[in-house]
Amino acid sequence: MCIRDRAYISAFAALAGTAVGGLTSFATSWTTQQAQARAQRLAAEREARAALFSRFLDEAAKLYSDALQNRRDDTTALMGIYALINRIRLTSSPQVVEAADTVARIIVDAYLAPNITMEEMRANWIDRHVDPLRDFSEACRQELQTFGRY
Repeated sequence: MCIRDRAYISAFAALAGTAVGGLTSFATSWTTQQAQARAQRLAAEREARAALFSRFLDEAAKLYSDALQNRRDDTTALMGIYALINRIRLTSSPQVVEAADTVARIIVDAYLAPNITMEEMRANWIDRHVDPLRDFSEACRQELQTFGRY
């Protein structure tokens, strides 16, 4: 092998090393950027769901409180919660949707039932640990925890 061939081999090896180093740097940067973008998307999705769940809980609590104290034949007050349930249905797991549907059924049943007194409320909530929003809250917590696994 002549000296000139050795020079070509050295130059080729240097170029190949530079190309491999550049490609490795690009791949590392691209992978890191993709991971960060995915983490940002998941965080945004988690926050959006948490806000939606929170709005549902606020609306359900107001309606349930009203239903315990008032009998109504007017269904317009329930349209807001049904809209929230259907927004939940768009993005959430079947467990969360089913828990939201159950809350709505409890609210409708409470509107149809006789009004209750504070003593009856105490007996239900404190003595029997009845919380109509608990199953929904727990289903939401489980779903939101899945966003931390990625």
